[in-house]
Amino acid sequence: MTDVHRRTAAVVTLSDAGSRGEREDTSGDLAADILTQAGFQVVARHILPDERGQITALLRKLCDESQVRLVVTTGGTGLGPRDVTPEATLDVIDRALPGMAEAMRMESLKKTPFAMTSRQVAGARGSTLLVNLPGSPKAVKECLDVILPVLPHTLDILAGHTRHESR
Repeated sequence: MTDVHRRTAAVVTLSDAGSRGEREDTSGDLAADILTQAGFQVVARHILPDERGQITALLRKLCDESQVRLVVTTGGTGLGPRDVTPEATLDVIDRALPGMAEAMRMESLKKTPFAMTSRQVAGARGSTLLVNLPGSPKAVKECLDVILPVLPHTLDILAGHTRHESR
């Protein structure tokens, strides 16, 4: 598997208003820009309503059929009655990566106490990493800045490249 293949990504925005075209997808645009600047090839972009079944189906398709290596979602991680992104992600992943989600929340907590109410999830389905980000552009940047340094290693491990080289 080539490094380029390991660096494919999809960005999925979860927003009722965005899916109806009533709101610009600034968070998804920013996530895609940051990932592109970090060397990822963003091969898919989607905007879905906050519907658990639709989210779950798309996440499974991206992991199993499209075989992207990284799926980043934005939105739907709060406590609103329609916020179901974490539940949909948990329906899909095989293994949770709680440390990644905790690290993002810890960084956000330095800036706002409301970070305590963010329920983002990170985990793996097969060799694909899924990461939930909050819906605000500011939080997208903060959270991606936290996890970007570990993404190459994480994707290598998920791809089965488990040999540790001394540097």
